[in-house]
Amino acid sequence: MDTAGKVIKCKAAVLWEPGQPFKIEEIEVAPPKAHEVRVKIIATGICRSDDHVVEGLIKDNKYPVILGHEGAGIVESIGEGVTTVKPGDKVIPLFLPICGECRGCVEPKSNFCYKSDIGRKTGLMSDNTSRFTCNGKRIHHFINTSTFTEYTVVDEMSVAKIHDDAPLEKVCMIGCGFSTGYGSAVNVAKVEPGSTCAVFGLGGIGLSVIIGCKVAGASKIIAIDVNNKKFEKAKEFGATECVNPKDYENPIHEVIQKMTNGGVHYSFECIGNTNIMVSALLSSHVSCGTAVIVGVAPSVSTLSFAPMLLLTGRTIKGALFGAYVQC
Repeated sequence: MDTAGKVIKCKAAVLWEPGQPFKIEEIEVAPPKAHEVRVKIIATGICRSDDHVVEGLIKDNKYPVILGHEGAGIVESIGEGVTTVKPGDKVIPLFLPICGECRGCVEPKSNFCYKSDIGRKTGLMSDNTSRFTCNGKRIHHFINTSTFTEYTVVDEMSVAKIHDDAPLEKVCMIGCGFSTGYGSAVNVAKVEPGSTCAVFGLGGIGLSVIIGCKVAGASKIIAIDVNNKKFEKAKEFGATECVNPKDYENPIHEVIQKMTNGGVHYSFECIGNTNIMVSALLSSHVSCGTAVIVGVAPSVSTLSFAPMLLLTGRTIKGALFGAYVQC
């Protein structure tokens, strides 16, 4: 049945309010307007930042909402003026759009488009309306994507066409987890051959960081997690050693410093815990170490450490989406 130009009824996981479970609802998805794309979502993952919204840890997020930002699908229909994709194309929705006009897009060292909803938290499309309704009630979008639904609508600048033979159940990870982790190693930290690395947190992002460190030629990659069951997979992806902080009396940064003659060249916090962010910084070498903040902390969190930790030569940095830019 041709659905172009028509409202589509489908299933979606709706979060009606924070602290409550998702409800599988029948929703209505409106046709795409000008410069918009409606996508049939085939596969999606869940990210810790989605969980933060469920728990109410992201300030000013709008509810009810359809979460999800790590997905892949097939273009169902396009709005007027869309030129980069066509119906039938396989695509990945992007939580970081590329308008190509704002300062965040034109700065060569930036990938943060000002039209991203990450800072604004409107929960709406570019025209400040929603394409989702449920029982007559407006449902909000989530950071330009919303993939916990059978169909979604995104701006053309928030979707990337991929190869026709791409396995959607695998490449959906490129929408966040893999790109964020791998890019943090190769684009943000710029890990060099022979360097030493410590990766805190062995979820999908942490494992992707490990892959990036290995590809970049790191000689030592220390994987750190409180769950020993994650170590086998970490070693399979390139970790040279695995450490559980619970196995030591001393703070984890002291353990890492002892293992690496004073600290690693590059450390990565892939959890979103500010205490562990400080541990990652302390685990880096006092005069030449770099700590990369990858995990998303609750929006009310603050990071506190002594300025001397940086004055001696350490660097702390971060980036969204592994500093990748849609081409």
